[in-house]
Amino acid sequence: MSPLDRLQKLASHFTSTSPTAEPIQSIREGDSHEYNHRHNFHTLSPTSFLWRAACIEPDATAIYHITANSKILRRSYAEAADRARGLAYYLRKHNYKRVGILSTNTPAFLESLFGIAAAGAVSVAVNYRLKTDDIAYIFQHSDCDIIIADLEFVELLGAYKKLVPGTPILVDNDTDATEGELSGPFDDAVLEGLQYDHQNGGKGWADLETQVKNEEDLMALAYTSGTTARPKGVEYTYRGVYLAALGNIIESGLNYHSGRAKYLWTLPMFHATGWTFPWAVTAVRGTHYCMRKIDYPQIWRLLKEEGITHFNAAPTVNTLLCAAKEAERLENPVRVTVAASPPTAHLFEQMMNLNLLPVHVYGLTETYGPITKGYHMPEWEEIPLKEKYAKMARQGHGFVVSQPARVIKPEQPDDVLIDVERDGKEIGEIVFGGNICAKGYYKDAEATKKLWAGGVNHSGDLAVWHPDGAIQILDRAKDIIISGGENISSVALESMLATHPSILEVGVVAVADSHWGERPKAYVTVKDGENLKGEDVIDWAKHKSDISKFMVPREVEVIRELPKTSTGKMKKNVLREWAKGNKDAK
Repeated sequence: MSPLDRLQKLASHFTSTSPTAEPIQSIREGDSHEYNHRHNFHTLSPTSFLWRAACIEPDATAIYHITANSKILRRSYAEAADRARGLAYYLRKHNYKRVGILSTNTPAFLESLFGIAAAGAVSVAVNYRLKTDDIAYIFQHSDCDIIIADLEFVELLGAYKKLVPGTPILVDNDTDATEGELSGPFDDAVLEGLQYDHQNGGKGWADLETQVKNEEDLMALAYTSGTTARPKGVEYTYRGVYLAALGNIIESGLNYHSGRAKYLWTLPMFHATGWTFPWAVTAVRGTHYCMRKIDYPQIWRLLKEEGITHFNAAPTVNTLLCAAKEAERLENPVRVTVAASPPTAHLFEQMMNLNLLPVHVYGLTETYGPITKGYHMPEWEEIPLKEKYAKMARQGHGFVVSQPARVIKPEQPDDVLIDVERDGKEIGEIVFGGNICAKGYYKDAEATKKLWAGGVNHSGDLAVWHPDGAIQILDRAKDIIISGGENISSVALESMLATHPSILEVGVVAVADSHWGERPKAYVTVKDGENLKGEDVIDWAKHKSDISKFMVPREVEVIRELPKTSTGKMKKNVLREWAKGNKDAK
């Protein structure tokens, strides 16, 4: 009998009835009076998605994972739901209310998100690539009273342990064992919780928070990266997560095909709670393919052998995936939700050639991840390919579960919101409103007020608004290069330079110029096997490209790798320091 079979058998001893016999209570005792007599109402909460999936297809594969001890683990929805239930009762038994998560993309991370919410607690997932003092700050600032940590990252908690000694650390060994020598404290906690439920009447999921009293209550805190200031805790509600998950099901097409969605976790789960895809994929009873790290040969193996149908990835991940030696056109299309830094039309052309179909979205941690989509129009099939891919690279329109995205004139009083002209030329700031905008920043009223100045959610990103209603990002305000009175978008210039046949990736920043004030400088990486010099790129830009002469960089530096954040965004602040001569900046 396998360890998973043993766990399922053990869990069955702690369950008084089958999962399908446990009712979800739509309105619990103590709900606000206004809802008590509304039979057509229930609060919006995604906490029942895992329970529901296990009721409908208990034997369906919920999780596929290559563990830290190099074993392939497959876990059914019944097993995953049992483990989340066990964790929930463990947290309830010990009265833990704020649960930190420090982990890569593992089954324990996924199960914890459901177990924490089912216990009525708040999850706080942290980027393990942050500095240790930032990790310590986040767990202290968020008031965590227990932390679930992957064994690989426990040592990153040293600063936190000194800051807040005595906080319990629940370690996950990420092995294929759920009991015995190779299992760990996380598995022990799951079994303790199952036993606790059994000893208290075996109520199972029926006594957990599958239906919350107030959908506007805090469900999770998602912290910003903190590259230029202390990380801020973005407040996610049950309602927001529920609607963002439904939006992602629709916009990314998670249930568009006849078979089961097979979703590959290349996006970090800690990043804006995985853009709410833990709930979205579970809601359609898809299979979560968890990965401990980005491994391009492994990704291509899974694409070819396992029939992956969906994944989310930043442009830089897609660029390197397309450039991998294992790359070849797939037999069946894979929907790839692309976001982070603005992608180039050239990248989308490369992806389409490999049958990787881009679903281009845009959003922020403050919008639960994606909030706009570049909708593909049928008439685009009749226009030149270059124009088609350029349209696909726009950020598009607001999600089905949000209000329309707007572009407003900058530098106006807070209560004055004036839209820019929809001419594709006038530059303004993107702002949002509606269901999937974050409530605010935890313990930071001033930052929350600034975020919601004028009653709209401010992105800080600059864009134009096209006549067809689609928005297109140019830059953040600090990335616009003003050279001799001309505004140069670093994003636009990067897109143009990326079409050079030998260039892999491009980063453009402003450098000081005694005559023009500012001018662009480009940093480029080169494809394997190619030999390229900076002067070659400049010559090509001047004589063979469509780049306007005032935009052509005077300097192009070929480097081995561009500096990036853990979520794949280019670190423009580091490139600016390099341009000033500070080569030690990271």
